[in-house]
Amino acid sequence: MYKINFLFPAIILILLAGCSAPSSTSDLASSYPNFSGVYPHLAYYNEESECGTGAVVPWADRLWVITYGPHLPYGSSDKLYEITPDLQQIVRPESIGGTSANRMIHAESQQLFIGPYAISQSREVRVIPYEQMPGRHTGNARHLSDPSGKIYYGTMEEGFYEVDVHTLEVNTLYVDGNVTRPPGEPLDTKLLLGAHGKGLYSGQGVMVYSNNGESGQWALEEFDIEAGSLYEWDGNEWHMVRRNQFVEVTGPGGIHGNKNPDTDPIWATGWDHKSVLLGVRAADAGWQFFRLPKASHSYDGAHGWNTEWPRIRDVGTEDKPDYLMTMHGMFWSFPSDFSQASTSGIRPRSAYLKVIGDFARWQDRVVFGADDSANKEFLNKRRAKGSLEGPGQSNSNLWFVESGMLDRFGPATANAAVWLNEDVGAGMSSEPVLFTGWDHITLWIQNQGAKPAQFTLQIDPSGKGEWKDYRSLDIQPGASETITFGAAEQAEWMRIIPKSATKATAHLAYVTQDSRGTQQDALFAGINKVDNQPASGALLYGLGDNRRKLGLAAKRMEDGKFVEAGYYELDASMELNRVEDPEMESFITTKFAIPEQVVTVEEGSVLVVDDRNRRWRLPLGDRKFDSWSMNGQMRICREVATERDLFNCHGTFYELPAENADGYAKIRPVASHDLLVTDYASYRGMLVISGVDPDMADSNPHVIRSKDKQLAVWAGVIDDLWKLGKPTGSGGPWVNTRVAKGVPSDPYLFGFYDNKRVELKHSATTPVIFSIQFEPVGHGPWLTWKQITVPPGETIQLEFPKGLEARWVRLVSDSDCEATAWFTYD
Repeated sequence: MYKINFLFPAIILILLAGCSAPSSTSDLASSYPNFSGVYPHLAYYNEESECGTGAVVPWADRLWVITYGPHLPYGSSDKLYEITPDLQQIVRPESIGGTSANRMIHAESQQLFIGPYAISQSREVRVIPYEQMPGRHTGNARHLSDPSGKIYYGTMEEGFYEVDVHTLEVNTLYVDGNVTRPPGEPLDTKLLLGAHGKGLYSGQGVMVYSNNGESGQWALEEFDIEAGSLYEWDGNEWHMVRRNQFVEVTGPGGIHGNKNPDTDPIWATGWDHKSVLLGVRAADAGWQFFRLPKASHSYDGAHGWNTEWPRIRDVGTEDKPDYLMTMHGMFWSFPSDFSQASTSGIRPRSAYLKVIGDFARWQDRVVFGADDSANKEFLNKRRAKGSLEGPGQSNSNLWFVESGMLDRFGPATANAAVWLNEDVGAGMSSEPVLFTGWDHITLWIQNQGAKPAQFTLQIDPSGKGEWKDYRSLDIQPGASETITFGAAEQAEWMRIIPKSATKATAHLAYVTQDSRGTQQDALFAGINKVDNQPASGALLYGLGDNRRKLGLAAKRMEDGKFVEAGYYELDASMELNRVEDPEMESFITTKFAIPEQVVTVEEGSVLVVDDRNRRWRLPLGDRKFDSWSMNGQMRICREVATERDLFNCHGTFYELPAENADGYAKIRPVASHDLLVTDYASYRGMLVISGVDPDMADSNPHVIRSKDKQLAVWAGVIDDLWKLGKPTGSGGPWVNTRVAKGVPSDPYLFGFYDNKRVELKHSATTPVIFSIQFEPVGHGPWLTWKQITVPPGETIQLEFPKGLEARWVRLVSDSDCEATAWFTYD
């Protein structure tokens, strides 16, 4: 055992030297089209209702990729792909498919284990049949007692195997739940609590396993019920570590396993309805947990389906490691030495929109494997999409990104709660929450108890567990406090301790100054502007039946309305041609028609009534969008990344979580624009937009023009949208509105905008007091921030302080009157 541990680091170094890929960026230069880092010819399809990327691993001078369908424990049409340095895609004939996301490089045998495949350094592929090892393979781990000769496999339904790395002989430790499920009965694994397994890793004498969901009808509808778990196994018995939704389990050794398994830390990432969770295990102290903010809530949902596989991986070089963490829509810089003794260094990099299953450094790029376009949108249905269907065939792709770009996508503005309407005990500390890395952090804290309460804020400045008192807050029953901390007032971690037992909410909003202007990038040149009546557009549909093309039902503008203008297809080489196929043109025109009146544009805002009949108000853009937003001529809502929607409303693109992840309550503005987009869709990993001037094809490589020069589309990736410029808008919940005393306005979106101000006025003959209330979370309590007295006949203007951040705002008047509350975000 000790001999193996001693040799292990040396073996790793030899393997890394022997299998390193070409490092020159020129190796990626080829004749293949490339749109914002996506090569259309590398797209992969299957014949299942989803085609996600399960694993991406450089090995033996190639990049190896596996795809997966949604629930296929005995194999599928998915493939094992071998990508050459000059970007040829080879479909390996050994492919047997399945739902796999496991990968591990086994140093001693010099093999890559990926899905059900074992790949040698000479690129020989051996297969473990599903008859011998059924299940949805979710992770690999080094063996506890024979790490040189065996590895562990874990499945999503709690099947566990040990596999001989030489013979591939399989020994079943625990039978997969799919095997024991009676025909026609729902899946209900009995071994562990939670469902939907994700991570597997070993070290410190245990194997750690995570799952991120729950079974049952409630889990399909809610996001804040008890779900998921983190377990460890000592070779004989299972012990639950924590009952929350967990995903990645790894350590400094990554997919190789820890070099010093007895002492190296084990990391686990997860979440609950309040924040991201980060766990670290020490050999002598067990587990400790921390909280980090969420940039996106699209990954929420008690079933666990919305996450795919968040990861922590080293995307640096042998000389300069660079650990990247993906979690809830944020790229994070993760310290390679993170342990209970040293918890400093976690920092946000930027927000992203792609749904990522795995990633790796290859040829001086970070290559992300995405889950782009699913034939079945599963639970992601809503009225705003009308009868819109998914693509005819599931497909996804790789996304090649320069490492420096990981800091330059969306602003890292995010939010986390440590308590949310919770009973808290006297002297009982909250879990530490990250308290550095942003321009501003705003703490919202409310005493929901019946007595006054004192809260002590403590900070750990260095991440060494050396806590000290920072500030004390005395809060009356039902009252709240708001404190904004600048960058110089922050520390690595903060925790809160109540002096007496009470009920409380404590939420932190993290703000990164949005450095984007309002000028959109030149890459969008050619997309129609709302100022000009478009000449043409098209409805978009990814074709099925292995045609692997994008179908376009073209439209031509006549007398202010679109009329049919022929059918076109876009192929893998990004050639757009007119095709005579009236049946397909009719299908797209009917099934993908843009619904009308899915939102209501009012004088002061866009009113959205969601599928639970909740009311939400969004800012207005250019008033020229009014009619286009209502009359079915401009796509409002569509899924372009799996299990969440892109919402294009009145001149702003938003990320919109599925309803089971709380939907509009957690909407996030991405960028504002003046583009008159007819339709948009995911195709081969790209975002394709119609409503484009064909004449711009000569000056903008993102514009693809048809051979007959009558139609054009724009192609890029969804994360290009950040380059449109920061979100802006104006409006409010009341515009000369009759309001009743004590009755709150509808919620109006406040979060993620830069410079914010409000004007208040009313028609009463006496002064009126307006209470400005904020809801920082999206599903938490409303907190009164400030009361403003407005004299009769006057307009009070208020500029909100920099760093004040909450998701929603509303107003309450102390009098019956006619009132206006007009917000401006610029």
